[in-house]
Amino acid sequence: MSKVAVGGTFQYLHDGHAKLIEKAFEIAENGKVHIGLTSDEMLQKSHGIEDYESRRAKLLQYLKEMRFPEDRYEVTRLNDPCGPSLEEDFDYIIVSPETYPVALKINRIRENKGRKPLEIVYVEYVMAEDGIPISSTRIAKGEIDRHGRMKKDIQS
Repeated sequence: MSKVAVGGTFQYLHDGHAKLIEKAFEIAENGKVHIGLTSDEMLQKSHGIEDYESRRAKLLQYLKEMRFPEDRYEVTRLNDPCGPSLEEDFDYIIVSPETYPVALKINRIRENKGRKPLEIVYVEYVMAEDGIPISSTRIAKGEIDRHGRMKKDIQS
């Protein structure tokens, strides 16, 4: 049984987040998915992101709606970009283009400690209708919805 790590801020749970989480469960098969959720302290609350508990509640609701069995995942607080992946024996880490460099860093540190590197599973961005990646920043700016559909300018 595989032990899979995936992490993020998971603000405005969008289709890109869904793709990462679904890939984690696919890779884990009957194993366990460990979802690291960025803490408020790590974010420094400078750009209008919901607090940890609100994001955690929405993430847990999403996992429930997706019908992932509760015994197949664990949500933990990330206080730094590497989280428990430096010490715990995960088999895989699921990353986006944005988090790929962190996975490389994690493996360098693990190897320096004499630990087995994690297998990195790279998941491409999900594109919005305009061909630009879906992101929480774009959603917050009102450019797109969480599925990447363009929001119409109602002031026209």
